Amino acid sequence: MTLTFGTDGVRGDARSELTPEFVESLGRAAAGVLGGDRLAVGRDPRASGPDLVGALCRGVRRSGGAAVDLGVVPTPAVARWCEDEQVAGAMVSASHNLWHDNGVKLFAPGGRKLNDEAQREIERRLAEAPHTAPADPSMQADTVAGGEAGEKALRRHVRAVAASIGGRDLEGLRIVVDAANGAAYRSGPECLRVLGADIEMIHASPDGYNINDGCGSLHPESLQAAVVSCGADAGVAFDGDADRVLAVDAGGDLVDGDQILAVCAIDRARRRQLDGGAVVVTVMANLGLRQAMASHGIGVVETPVGDRHVLSALEDRGLMLGGEQSGHLIFRDLATTGDGLMTAVQLLDTVKRSGRSLRDLAAAAMTRMPQVLVGVPLPDASRPDDLDGTLAPLAAAAADRLGDSGRVLVRPSGTEPLVRVMVEAADLETARAEADRLAVAVTEGLSCL
Repeated sequence: MTLTFGTDGVRGDARSELTPEFVESLGRAAAGVLGGDRLAVGRDPRASGPDLVGALCRGVRRSGGAAVDLGVVPTPAVARWCEDEQVAGAMVSASHNLWHDNGVKLFAPGGRKLNDEAQREIERRLAEAPHTAPADPSMQADTVAGGEAGEKALRRHVRAVAASIGGRDLEGLRIVVDAANGAAYRSGPECLRVLGADIEMIHASPDGYNINDGCGSLHPESLQAAVVSCGADAGVAFDGDADRVLAVDAGGDLVDGDQILAVCAIDRARRRQLDGGAVVVTVMANLGLRQAMASHGIGVVETPVGDRHVLSALEDRGLMLGGEQSGHLIFRDLATTGDGLMTAVQLLDTVKRSGRSLRDLAAAAMTRMPQVLVGVPLPDASRPDDLDGTLAPLAAAAADRLGDSGRVLVRPSGTEPLVRVMVEAADLETARAEADRLAVAVTEGLSCL
């Protein structure tokens, strides 16, 4: 078994790496480590999902437990089920990746992402696991049917998100929703309609192969066009498993996770609902967000990339709001994990209460420092723990060239075989030129490994 935990669970090509045999072994290991006699399993709509869910459930059964198959539901719906039922859980999804990839995200009993110790123990058991025996249909017999449980999980999720704005509504707002042909294709429109918004849906017809394909939070171009063409107040774009969201203002401009976080943090601070007076961000957060928080007297706590690190810092410091530029936001008083629908509703509620447009709110909240991101393919022979000695000097040299006028980050991706290069500078041309120069240096450095 060669796959290991990345930034958010285990992920790989479902045609070759993330096989049913591997996932069955993962189910056995996870059930043994997480304990309890039931594990709730959800999935997004990608084609490989049903087979992998079946394999995961068999693994749980072989470990002596039982699985509740929730069917196609968003990741935060699985987390909420785990919280309500006090059981462990799993989400079979590759998040923003295309259909041919898949993955498994695990939740401890109560709906929180796993800590490092639990991940290491599961990895240890996986490394020692023999090749799984052929599928045995009898091993599936104790899996609870997903239809009724899945509907209940969706209803709970929608109800909880709608209730999060305290009886207010979104009437008068016209919203375009891009469901990424993913897990939010039902919960997104249902929740927003319950709250009274006028909804236009796009990319809400999953067929197993079109998830995230030219749509969703990584490809918001069609949403931007749709918002402008239909004169909407805003648009929201989920990713495949709906634990993240990006927004679009009425003019078609993108509002990323940093901007959403800034809008919501400032609003909460003004209403005295920002416990601890600080937010949690990752190393990828734009310098403009840090400057905006400082100008409003809001502290900033920085973590590595990954929403489980954000949640850990929120809990450790008694804080309530944190997130990532990608649109993973956690409202800790409202959810145990990143929730794209919750984030969208919190943002839209802020827009309506303010009486201002999303464009005005985002512009007033922060000014984004020009930022360029480049992905450098990672050679097959390289592993992330081999790279620090190569990447750190290259990043330091680029930072020296920029001085105090910019920021550089070079790190292995936790979800894809890439090294991510990020450069911020006072102007876009400088950022782009430095990012390109650094990407070439990283490519050359990797080729020597």
